[in-house]
Amino acid sequence: MKKILIPTDFSKYADEAIEVGAQIAKENNSEIVLIHMLELPTHMNDAISNETSIPEIMLFKRKAEETLKSIKTRPYLSEIKVTEIVRLDGASKGINNYIKQNNDFDLIIMGSHGSTGIDEIFIGSNTEKVVRESEIPVLVIKNKIENFKAKNLIFASDFSNEIKKPFKKVLEFSKLFESKLNLVMICTPNSFKSTSAAHKIVNEFVSEFDMPEYSFEIYNESNIEKGIINYSNENNGDIISFCTHGRTALSHFFTGSISEDLVNHSSKPVLTFKI
Repeated sequence: MKKILIPTDFSKYADEAIEVGAQIAKENNSEIVLIHMLELPTHMNDAISNETSIPEIMLFKRKAEETLKSIKTRPYLSEIKVTEIVRLDGASKGINNYIKQNNDFDLIIMGSHGSTGIDEIFIGSNTEKVVRESEIPVLVIKNKIENFKAKNLIFASDFSNEIKKPFKKVLEFSKLFESKLNLVMICTPNSFKSTSAAHKIVNEFVSEFDMPEYSFEIYNESNIEKGIINYSNENNGDIISFCTHGRTALSHFFTGSISEDLVNHSSKPVLTFKI
């Protein structure tokens, strides 16, 4: 892992993501890029035609740059190559635009408030938009983690053919984190599969890969989100991971707002891969 992108709004949630990013970077000799999206108040949006707003915009930008430089001096970022970037753009839109222009990142790490998903800049719909649109895996950090470990990586899926390509990335991350891979298929009243049918699907799926140590279970629950969270809690999962379809929708396994629900409601880190 050579390069990690960490968006920050200077909140404590973003700081928690930076601390995890530092731990991962030190383990893998990675570079960190800290990016702040300076979303200007509405009255400044017409700065090009309103010359009086330009000095105020530059003041905001300079303050953001100074804050990023102060973050760079924190002890836990010592011995890590850190680059700071400030851009004038909306939160999720700006992040996704930057990713498209700079696709050499291996991982994006974002901090999230969690349950309510409405009060901070990098939560709720903004996080969901980055998760849905990013071609790069996104790790969402929900709480402060003093010693980041991923010994148990939960991967929830329907194990359809479209999952095979992003699953290669899942295997790379399980190797990177030295994780045991816990595969799980959530069966709900609307997506029931017999035990024999589920095992047949997964056995055929994994037969195409050089698998590390892994386990597979079927977990029955009233809905997929609750099933993933409950399974992860019962099996001491360190990270919940799954694949998304991107802009159009989630796979037929992850319909509706499952991705957003997991990002907002899970207390564990969430790692997403785009199909």
